[in-house]
Amino acid sequence: MDTQSSPSSATNTYRNPIIEQRADPWVYRHTDQQYYFTGSVPSFDYIELRRAATIQNLADAEPVIVWRKPDSGPMSHLIWAPELHYIHQKWYIYFAAAATDEIVDGLFQHRMFVLENDHPDPLQGSWIEKGQIVTPWDTFALDATTFIHQDQQYLLWAQKEPEVDGNSNLYLSLMANPWTLKGTPTRLSIPELSWECIGFKVNEGPAFLRKQDQLFISYSASATDHHYCLGLLTADIHSDILNAGSWRKSDQPVFGTAEAHSQYGPGHNCFTISEDGQHDVMIYHARNYKEISGNPLYDPNRHMRAQVIQWRSDGTPEFGRPVADTV
Repeated sequence: MDTQSSPSSATNTYRNPIIEQRADPWVYRHTDQQYYFTGSVPSFDYIELRRAATIQNLADAEPVIVWRKPDSGPMSHLIWAPELHYIHQKWYIYFAAAATDEIVDGLFQHRMFVLENDHPDPLQGSWIEKGQIVTPWDTFALDATTFIHQDQQYLLWAQKEPEVDGNSNLYLSLMANPWTLKGTPTRLSIPELSWECIGFKVNEGPAFLRKQDQLFISYSASATDHHYCLGLLTADIHSDILNAGSWRKSDQPVFGTAEAHSQYGPGHNCFTISEDGQHDVMIYHARNYKEISGNPLYDPNRHMRAQVIQWRSDGTPEFGRPVADTV
Protein backbone atom coordinates (compact mmCIF):
# COMPACT_ATOMS: atom_id res chain seq x y z
CA MET A 1 0.00 0.00 0.00
CA ASP A 2 1.16 3.53 -0.86
CA THR A 3 0.19 6.14 1.73
CA GLN A 4 0.29 9.89 1.38
CA SER A 5 -0.98 10.93 4.81
CA SER A 6 1.23 12.91 7.15
CA PRO A 7 2.76 11.49 10.34
CA SER A 8 0.00 11.64 12.91
CA SER A 9 -0.83 11.31 16.56
CA ALA A 10 -4.40 10.21 15.86
CA THR A 11 -6.13 7.98 18.35
CA ASN A 12 -8.00 4.88 17.35
CA THR A 13 -11.49 5.66 16.08
CA TYR A 14 -12.75 2.16 15.29
CA ARG A 15 -14.96 -0.07 17.42
CA ASN A 16 -13.40 -3.51 17.45
CA PRO A 17 -14.05 -6.19 16.49
CA ILE A 18 -15.51 -5.02 13.18
CA ILE A 19 -16.28 -8.37 11.49
CA GLU A 20 -16.37 -11.47 13.62
CA GLN A 21 -14.96 -14.82 12.49
CA ARG A 22 -13.02 -13.47 9.55
CA ALA A 23 -9.35 -14.33 9.78
CA ASP A 24 -6.66 -13.05 7.40
CA PRO A 25 -8.61 -9.83 6.73
CA TRP A 26 -7.98 -7.76 3.62
CA VAL A 27 -9.36 -4.22 3.14
CA TYR A 28 -8.76 -2.20 -0.02
CA ARG A 29 -9.95 1.36 -0.66
CA HIS A 30 -10.63 1.81 -4.36
CA THR A 31 -10.74 4.97 -6.48
CA ASP A 32 -14.51 5.06 -5.93
CA GLN A 33 -13.70 5.80 -2.26
CA GLN A 34 -15.41 2.58 -1.22
CA TYR A 35 -13.79 -0.01 1.03
CA TYR A 36 -13.72 -3.61 -0.17
CA PHE A 37 -13.26 -6.48 2.27
CA THR A 38 -12.47 -10.15 2.03
CA GLY A 39 -10.99 -12.73 4.40
CA SER A 40 -10.93 -16.39 5.30
CA VAL A 41 -14.35 -17.79 6.25
CA PRO A 42 -14.50 -20.44 9.02
CA SER A 43 -15.64 -23.15 6.60
CA PHE A 44 -12.69 -22.41 4.27
CA ASP A 45 -14.80 -23.23 1.21
CA TYR A 46 -15.70 -19.98 -0.56
CA ILE A 47 -14.58 -16.39 -1.14
CA GLU A 48 -16.81 -13.45 -0.28
CA LEU A 49 -16.53 -9.72 -0.90
CA ARG A 50 -18.12 -6.83 0.98
CA ARG A 51 -18.25 -3.11 0.16
CA ALA A 52 -18.96 -0.08 2.31
CA ALA A 53 -18.25 3.65 2.47
CA THR A 54 -16.45 3.28 5.81
CA ILE A 55 -14.33 0.61 7.43
CA GLN A 56 -16.75 0.35 10.35
CA ASN A 57 -19.72 -0.16 8.04
CA LEU A 58 -18.12 -3.22 6.48
CA ALA A 59 -19.60 -5.04 9.48
CA ASP A 60 -23.12 -4.50 8.13
CA ALA A 61 -22.33 -4.75 4.42
CA GLU A 62 -24.01 -7.58 2.55
CA PRO A 63 -21.48 -10.34 1.78
CA VAL A 64 -21.42 -11.47 -1.84
CA ILE A 65 -20.02 -14.94 -2.52
CA VAL A 66 -17.95 -14.54 -5.70
CA TRP A 67 -16.33 -17.99 -5.88
CA ARG A 68 -16.82 -21.44 -4.35
CA LYS A 69 -14.25 -24.19 -4.22
CA PRO A 70 -14.72 -27.15 -6.58
CA ASP A 71 -15.39 -30.64 -5.21
CA SER A 72 -12.00 -31.95 -6.32
CA GLY A 73 -8.69 -30.80 -7.72
CA PRO A 74 -5.91 -28.49 -6.54
CA MET A 75 -8.33 -25.80 -5.27
CA SER A 76 -10.80 -28.09 -3.50
CA HIS A 77 -9.74 -27.71 0.14
CA LEU A 78 -8.90 -25.08 2.75
CA ILE A 79 -9.40 -21.77 0.95
CA TRP A 80 -7.22 -19.32 2.86
CA ALA A 81 -6.35 -15.63 2.91
CA PRO A 82 -7.98 -14.12 -0.20
CA GLU A 83 -6.88 -10.64 -1.26
CA LEU A 84 -8.57 -8.29 -3.76
CA HIS A 85 -6.38 -6.18 -6.07
CA TYR A 86 -7.04 -3.84 -9.00
CA ILE A 87 -4.38 -4.13 -11.72
CA HIS A 88 -4.48 -2.69 -15.26
CA GLN A 89 -8.24 -2.05 -15.15
CA LYS A 90 -9.08 -5.57 -13.99
CA TRP A 91 -9.81 -7.11 -10.60
CA TYR A 92 -7.77 -9.97 -9.21
CA ILE A 93 -8.21 -12.20 -6.17
CA TYR A 94 -5.14 -13.98 -4.82
CA PHE A 95 -5.73 -16.90 -2.46
CA ALA A 96 -4.26 -20.16 -1.21
CA ALA A 97 -5.90 -23.56 -1.62
CA ALA A 98 -5.00 -27.24 -1.30
CA ALA A 99 -5.92 -30.47 -3.05
CA THR A 100 -6.43 -32.13 0.33
CA ASP A 101 -6.67 -31.19 3.99
CA GLU A 102 -3.93 -33.70 4.76
CA ILE A 103 -0.84 -32.57 6.65
CA VAL A 104 2.40 -34.06 5.23
CA ASP A 105 5.70 -33.69 7.09
CA GLY A 106 4.10 -31.10 9.33
CA LEU A 107 2.77 -28.94 6.49
CA PHE A 108 -0.53 -28.38 4.75
CA GLN A 109 -0.49 -28.73 0.96
CA HIS A 110 -1.42 -25.20 -0.13
CA ARG A 111 -0.43 -23.50 -3.35
CA MET A 112 -1.28 -19.97 -4.58
CA PHE A 113 -3.99 -19.23 -7.15
CA VAL A 114 -5.47 -16.23 -8.96
CA LEU A 115 -8.96 -15.22 -10.11
CA GLU A 116 -9.61 -12.43 -12.66
CA ASN A 117 -12.68 -10.25 -13.28
CA ASP A 118 -12.87 -7.51 -15.95
CA HIS A 119 -16.18 -6.05 -14.72
CA PRO A 120 -15.88 -2.53 -13.25
CA ASP A 121 -17.67 -3.77 -10.14
CA PRO A 122 -15.93 -6.73 -8.47
CA LEU A 123 -19.21 -7.76 -6.81
CA GLN A 124 -20.56 -8.42 -10.31
CA GLY A 125 -19.22 -10.04 -13.47
CA SER A 126 -17.49 -13.40 -13.77
CA TRP A 127 -14.41 -14.52 -11.91
CA ILE A 128 -12.13 -16.53 -14.21
CA GLU A 129 -9.65 -18.99 -12.76
CA LYS A 130 -6.18 -18.03 -14.03
CA GLY A 131 -4.52 -20.99 -12.34
CA GLN A 132 -1.65 -21.53 -9.96
CA ILE A 133 1.20 -19.10 -9.45
CA VAL A 134 4.22 -21.23 -10.31
CA THR A 135 7.32 -20.69 -8.18
CA PRO A 136 10.72 -22.46 -8.26
CA TRP A 137 9.49 -25.04 -5.73
CA ASP A 138 6.33 -27.13 -5.77
CA THR A 139 5.89 -26.78 -2.01
CA PHE A 140 3.59 -25.28 0.60
CA ALA A 141 2.94 -21.67 -0.51
CA LEU A 142 0.41 -19.09 0.61
CA ASP A 143 -0.43 -15.47 1.46
CA ALA A 144 0.35 -13.92 -1.92
CA THR A 145 0.08 -10.14 -2.09
CA THR A 146 1.10 -7.77 -4.87
CA PHE A 147 2.18 -4.15 -5.24
CA ILE A 148 3.68 -1.73 -7.77
CA HIS A 149 6.98 -0.03 -7.00
CA GLN A 150 8.79 2.20 -9.48
CA ASP A 151 6.43 1.07 -12.24
CA GLN A 152 7.19 -2.62 -11.66
CA GLN A 153 4.68 -5.18 -10.40
CA TYR A 154 5.91 -7.45 -7.59
CA LEU A 155 4.57 -10.52 -5.86
CA LEU A 156 5.28 -11.02 -2.16
CA TRP A 157 4.44 -14.34 -0.51
CA ALA A 158 5.30 -17.08 2.01
CA GLN A 159 6.63 -20.52 1.05
CA LYS A 160 8.48 -23.57 2.28
CA GLU A 161 11.87 -23.78 0.59
CA PRO A 162 13.11 -27.39 0.66
CA GLU A 163 16.60 -26.60 1.90
CA VAL A 164 15.52 -24.18 4.64
CA ASP A 165 14.39 -25.39 8.05
CA GLY A 166 10.91 -24.29 9.14
CA ASN A 167 7.41 -23.89 7.74
CA SER A 168 7.67 -20.79 5.56
CA ASN A 169 9.89 -17.90 4.53
CA LEU A 170 9.13 -14.62 2.74
CA TYR A 171 9.85 -14.19 -0.97
CA LEU A 172 9.69 -11.31 -3.45
CA SER A 173 9.62 -11.49 -7.25
CA LEU A 174 8.94 -9.35 -10.27
CA MET A 175 5.82 -10.32 -12.25
CA ALA A 176 5.37 -10.84 -15.98
CA ASN A 177 1.60 -10.51 -15.51
CA PRO A 178 -0.73 -10.74 -12.48
CA TRP A 179 -0.44 -14.55 -12.29
CA THR A 180 3.10 -15.21 -13.58
CA LEU A 181 6.46 -14.54 -11.95
CA LYS A 182 9.42 -13.09 -13.83
CA GLY A 183 13.05 -13.77 -12.99
CA THR A 184 14.43 -15.38 -9.87
CA PRO A 185 12.63 -14.72 -6.57
CA THR A 186 14.52 -13.24 -3.64
CA ARG A 187 14.26 -14.76 -0.19
CA LEU A 188 13.73 -11.76 2.10
CA SER A 189 13.36 -13.37 5.51
CA ILE A 190 13.45 -16.69 7.32
CA PRO A 191 12.15 -17.43 10.84
CA GLU A 192 15.37 -17.21 12.83
CA LEU A 193 14.69 -15.10 15.92
CA SER A 194 13.19 -16.71 19.03
CA TRP A 195 9.83 -14.91 18.70
CA GLU A 196 9.48 -16.13 15.10
CA CYS A 197 9.86 -19.78 16.06
CA ILE A 198 7.41 -20.45 18.90
CA GLY A 199 5.43 -23.59 18.08
CA PHE A 200 6.43 -23.38 14.43
CA LYS A 201 9.12 -21.57 12.48
CA VAL A 202 6.92 -19.19 10.51
CA ASN A 203 7.21 -16.03 8.41
CA GLU A 204 3.91 -15.50 6.59
CA GLY A 205 1.11 -13.03 5.81
CA PRO A 206 3.32 -10.25 4.40
CA ALA A 207 1.88 -6.77 3.81
CA PHE A 208 3.54 -3.90 1.94
CA LEU A 209 3.52 -0.26 3.07
CA ARG A 210 5.25 2.69 1.41
CA LYS A 211 5.67 5.89 3.46
CA GLN A 212 7.69 8.89 2.36
CA ASP A 213 11.26 7.62 1.75
CA GLN A 214 10.89 4.20 3.35
CA LEU A 215 9.34 0.85 2.47
CA PHE A 216 7.96 -1.56 5.02
CA ILE A 217 6.86 -5.20 4.97
CA SER A 218 5.02 -6.43 8.02
CA TYR A 219 4.65 -10.18 8.47
CA SER A 220 3.29 -12.71 10.93
CA ALA A 221 5.44 -15.12 12.92
CA SER A 222 5.16 -18.23 15.14
CA ALA A 223 2.14 -20.46 15.77
CA THR A 224 -1.37 -19.08 15.25
CA ASP A 225 -2.26 -19.12 18.95
CA HIS A 226 -1.43 -16.33 21.44
CA HIS A 227 2.21 -16.43 20.29
CA TYR A 228 1.29 -15.09 16.84
CA CYS A 229 2.77 -11.63 16.32
CA LEU A 230 4.02 -9.16 13.73
CA GLY A 231 7.57 -8.46 12.64
CA LEU A 232 8.73 -5.70 10.31
CA LEU A 233 11.20 -5.39 7.43
CA THR A 234 12.36 -1.90 6.41
CA ALA A 235 14.15 -0.66 3.28
CA ASP A 236 15.06 2.68 1.73
CA ILE A 237 12.72 3.66 -1.10
CA HIS A 238 15.68 4.04 -3.48
CA SER A 239 17.27 0.69 -2.66
CA ASP A 240 17.23 -2.45 -4.78
CA ILE A 241 14.32 -4.21 -3.14
CA LEU A 242 15.21 -7.52 -4.81
CA ASN A 243 18.45 -7.45 -2.84
CA ALA A 244 17.72 -9.11 0.50
CA GLY A 245 20.46 -6.99 2.05
CA SER A 246 18.36 -3.87 1.45
CA TRP A 247 15.90 -5.00 4.11
CA ARG A 248 16.42 -4.65 7.87
CA LYS A 249 14.45 -6.91 10.23
CA SER A 250 13.04 -5.74 13.56
CA ASP A 251 14.82 -7.31 16.54
CA GLN A 252 11.55 -7.72 18.43
CA PRO A 253 7.89 -8.12 17.48
CA VAL A 254 6.28 -4.82 16.53
CA PHE A 255 2.74 -5.94 17.45
CA GLY A 256 1.69 -8.82 19.67
CA THR A 257 -0.57 -10.17 22.38
CA ALA A 258 -1.86 -7.60 24.88
CA GLU A 259 -3.11 -9.49 27.94
CA ALA A 260 -4.30 -6.28 29.60
CA HIS A 261 -6.62 -5.67 26.64
CA SER A 262 -7.64 -9.34 26.26
CA GLN A 263 -6.23 -9.43 22.74
CA TYR A 264 -4.34 -12.57 21.74
CA GLY A 265 -2.31 -13.54 18.69
CA PRO A 266 -2.80 -10.45 16.50
CA GLY A 267 -1.52 -10.91 12.99
CA HIS A 268 -2.06 -11.39 9.27
CA ASN A 269 -2.54 -7.69 8.73
CA CYS A 270 -2.91 -5.34 5.78
CA PHE A 271 -2.82 -1.55 5.46
CA THR A 272 -5.36 0.97 4.24
CA ILE A 273 -6.18 4.65 4.68
CA SER A 274 -8.73 6.34 6.95
CA GLU A 275 -12.00 7.72 5.62
CA ASP A 276 -10.71 11.31 5.71
CA GLY A 277 -7.49 10.30 3.96
CA GLN A 278 -5.39 11.60 6.85
CA HIS A 279 -4.32 8.49 8.73
CA ASP A 280 -2.85 5.10 7.97
CA VAL A 281 -4.87 2.19 9.29
CA MET A 282 -3.79 -1.35 10.04
CA ILE A 283 -6.33 -4.13 9.54
CA TYR A 284 -5.61 -7.37 11.42
CA HIS A 285 -7.18 -10.33 13.17
CA ALA A 286 -6.95 -11.38 16.82
CA ARG A 287 -8.85 -13.43 19.40
CA ASN A 288 -10.18 -12.10 22.69
CA TYR A 289 -9.29 -15.24 24.64
CA LYS A 290 -6.08 -17.16 25.16
CA GLU A 291 -6.96 -20.81 25.69
CA ILE A 292 -7.82 -22.79 22.55
CA SER A 293 -8.99 -26.37 22.24
CA GLY A 294 -7.37 -28.34 19.43
CA ASN A 295 -5.65 -26.92 16.37
CA PRO A 296 -5.86 -23.10 16.57
CA LEU A 297 -6.34 -22.90 12.80
CA TYR A 298 -9.79 -24.42 13.25
CA ASP A 299 -10.80 -22.09 16.06
CA PRO A 300 -13.11 -19.66 14.20
CA ASN A 301 -12.85 -16.65 16.48
CA ARG A 302 -10.10 -14.64 14.87
CA HIS A 303 -12.00 -11.41 14.31
CA MET A 304 -11.23 -8.59 11.87
CA ARG A 305 -10.09 -5.39 13.59
CA ALA A 306 -8.79 -1.93 12.64
CA GLN A 307 -6.34 0.39 14.33
CA VAL A 308 -4.78 3.74 13.43
CA ILE A 309 -0.99 3.66 13.02
CA GLN A 310 1.18 6.22 14.78
CA TRP A 311 4.40 7.49 13.19
CA ARG A 312 7.71 8.17 14.90
CA SER A 313 9.92 11.17 14.12
CA ASP A 314 12.30 8.91 12.17
CA GLY A 315 9.49 7.94 9.79
CA THR A 316 8.96 4.42 11.10
CA PRO A 317 5.56 3.08 12.19
CA GLU A 318 4.55 2.65 15.80
CA PHE A 319 1.82 0.01 15.91
CA GLY A 320 1.38 0.11 19.66
CA ARG A 321 -0.73 -2.63 21.20
CA PRO A 322 -4.00 -4.11 19.96
CA VAL A 323 -6.83 -2.11 21.45
CA ALA A 324 -9.46 -3.71 23.64
CA ASP A 325 -12.86 -4.75 22.34
CA THR A 326 -15.44 -1.98 22.44
CA VAL A 327 -18.53 -3.98 21.57
